[in-house]
Amino acid sequence: MRAFIRGSYPLVPSVLFAVCWAYGVTGLFALTDPHGGTWRPGVGTALAALTIALDMLLMRIVDDIRDLPYDRAHNPKRPLARGAVTVPALLRWYAAIAVLLLAINLYDVRAAAVLAIQLVYALLLLLPGPDPGRLVLTLVLSSPVQLLLHLYLYLGYLRATGGSFDASFWPALAVVVLATLHLELAKKITRAPRPGERTYVTTFGLAPIVATALLAAAGACAVLLLTVRHPSWWMLLALLPLALPALAWRRFRRAERWDAQLAAYFLLGSLATWAATAMV
Repeated sequence: MRAFIRGSYPLVPSVLFAVCWAYGVTGLFALTDPHGGTWRPGVGTALAALTIALDMLLMRIVDDIRDLPYDRAHNPKRPLARGAVTVPALLRWYAAIAVLLLAINLYDVRAAAVLAIQLVYALLLLLPGPDPGRLVLTLVLSSPVQLLLHLYLYLGYLRATGGSFDASFWPALAVVVLATLHLELAKKITRAPRPGERTYVTTFGLAPIVATALLAAAGACAVLLLTVRHPSWWMLLALLPLALPALAWRRFRRAERWDAQLAAYFLLGSLATWAATAMV
């Protein structure tokens, strides 16, 4: 398992991402909830961050098992592809960590139920199905995994604030989906796909994918500004991460591949600014 984590789930960036995800998305719900009171992170938010970190590890296990044939051809150094770990071993770890996740979330039965559904659904993705190379269909089939995780965080927000389900959940969900869509598209942008490489460019063409990736980033900020509960100058913080897609686009004009790190930093920066703005 150490070899798998080292090769597929580097701890420092992964845990940082999980912490920003838990605090940022919860803060996003606070920013857009018209009936919400003052939100402050607490023990529940910290437990959510731990849950997200472990859940992301489990989703990495599922993805590596699904992508095993592709990785053997294109990423042979990944732990599963090179034989450093086996599929049965990873599934045993999945089961053990899933039980741990549910145990630490039993204090909120609704959140634990949503988490259980998400963990079972992720396993169903390992059943024989469409070719994973069909990226759009794969994205659609995988999206409930992320949506259920956001619902888990929303239930935690409601528990912390004493609120009830509100229609503001949907625009907040749109914001985070658009922000993650930018990363999903941008990290696969290349001018000259290698034989067999999975990229949306092959299906839709370079210009449409570049435009969609940039519009997704801009759209996330626009929807947030249009739906925020208390507009103020502090909301300009939410616009700062847009500098990263702009920089990536400028670099891409002279490069073969989009800077995937800048796409990841955009999402990370967005999550951080949502948390900071909500607390301010």
